[in-house]
Amino acid sequence: MPSHRYRDIHRRVEVPLTQRKWPDARLTQAPLWVPVDLRDGNQALAEPMDPARKRRFFELLVAMGYKEIEVGYPSASQTDFDFVRLIAEEDLAPEDVTIAVFTPARRDLIERTVASVRGIPNDVVIHMYTATAPAWRDIVLGKDRTALRELILDGGRAVLDCAGDLPNVRFEFSPEVFNLTEPDYVLEICDRMTTLWDATPRRPVILNLPATVEVATPNVYADQIEYMHRNLARRDSVILSVHPHNDRGTGVACAELAVLAGAQRVEGCVFGNGERTGNVDIATLALNLHAQGVDPMIDFSDIDEIRRTVEYCTRMPIHERHPYVGDLVHTAFSGTHQDAIKKGMAEHRTRAAATGIPERAADWHVPYLPIDPADLGRSYDAVIRVNSQSGKGGIAYLLHTEYGMDLPRRLQIDFAGHVQALADDTGVEISAVELRDLFEAIYCDDPSGLAVKDWRTSGDGAEADTEITLIVDGVTHRTRRGGGPVAALTEALAEAGYRIEVLGLTQQATDRDEGAIAYLEYRSGEHLGWSCGRADSAQAAAFAAILRAAGRSARR
Repeated sequence: MPSHRYRDIHRRVEVPLTQRKWPDARLTQAPLWVPVDLRDGNQALAEPMDPARKRRFFELLVAMGYKEIEVGYPSASQTDFDFVRLIAEEDLAPEDVTIAVFTPARRDLIERTVASVRGIPNDVVIHMYTATAPAWRDIVLGKDRTALRELILDGGRAVLDCAGDLPNVRFEFSPEVFNLTEPDYVLEICDRMTTLWDATPRRPVILNLPATVEVATPNVYADQIEYMHRNLARRDSVILSVHPHNDRGTGVACAELAVLAGAQRVEGCVFGNGERTGNVDIATLALNLHAQGVDPMIDFSDIDEIRRTVEYCTRMPIHERHPYVGDLVHTAFSGTHQDAIKKGMAEHRTRAAATGIPERAADWHVPYLPIDPADLGRSYDAVIRVNSQSGKGGIAYLLHTEYGMDLPRRLQIDFAGHVQALADDTGVEISAVELRDLFEAIYCDDPSGLAVKDWRTSGDGAEADTEITLIVDGVTHRTRRGGGPVAALTEALAEAGYRIEVLGLTQQATDRDEGAIAYLEYRSGEHLGWSCGRADSAQAAAFAAILRAAGRSARR
């Protein structure tokens, strides 16, 4: 790998902060979220959204509770211009939602942008940007620091000329590629812009500091943000905003550390769409707060519907391992994980019942699940799934949740061996239906020629007396003996040549169609085995399990 071709961040830009405070800060409230899916996300799509998709996405963002939404780049395309006009002419945006539009620092494009928002009754943000980093100045713009500063100020004056008279309009400036721009230079420009636009606490200016291309570890970005936070003029009249990208895969960390360092506002995309590796994922950021006990102020209670809408509008699938929303993020295949989740879910139910608190309101402590899937509108159906990596806990959990079967621990161990053999043989995931079919084939197959015709018990305890009528290959065997029906049946079977010893019997009533289930551990000669019976009553289920054990033993 020709790594010598690249310079680390400290050889590309000065990072002046040495006495940092952000490591001691804590996230205690949500920042102002600004989804840029309709602008930044849209321009990164192979097929940009048509008006219908844009409207559907906008309505989703409003329904989720976003209070500021960047809706487009009206000077870049007629589609974007028309969509902004649609907001102006139709009642799409609730009055508490701020509409943001994006423009370069060029007078003709600024004029077009302001024309698009005229008539919008909501608060409006006109967001002007210019790249400021050395490589962009030298290679792209061909301007030195002085010339670029004048270009930016000219753009700021054009914004004032075109929109300064609109009382519902505020201004935003982004020094694009802030994270690669000299600190003294970007600070000077930002202070010039807040002076030009006369930032006040009642009409603050948004200074948005993008990590347009992520080039350093998140702590460096935090240092850069804290430097600006500490040194900006008119700080009480500035909303400090960040716009991280994800080129190094640490966009979420950059945003979180930037908020610790003084940022008050975060621009990004729901699920992280954007150029190259994407904008920061503001859904993950919000749900990270939720997982820390901080209200994200955005509604993710039906995350699958949000995902379906985003996938439809962007024509891009969400990865199965995407944080919080992926199909597999609440799923465990590993046996140790499954066992811990199974025990954690049982403890949660028990604790909630003991304290009289609904399960949805009780504190969440389930291992391996950082948040309750139900918070996102998901069921527990897919929490545990079985493949060759799975163990007895996961298998037992699926059979219990899907079919109400509470397998004894020793039976879990026995059945897990059969499941492992099938999974190793097929190499694929095993569904709950396939688990039950396998269980039935191994433990519940009907013995041919064995049946209990009738039985009755009189007396109690030591005085109990049981009479049982057994049919073996069409021949009737009647047995009467002291004791309970299980002992009477095993004696009748022994007299007929089917000798088994009952080692353990677990009977379970269910609220399912099966009525009752009995799990039997038995010995036949040197063989130890398990069988299962189902019937309308617990006693009939026990008889069925014993008959199946006897029939299986006879075939050995």
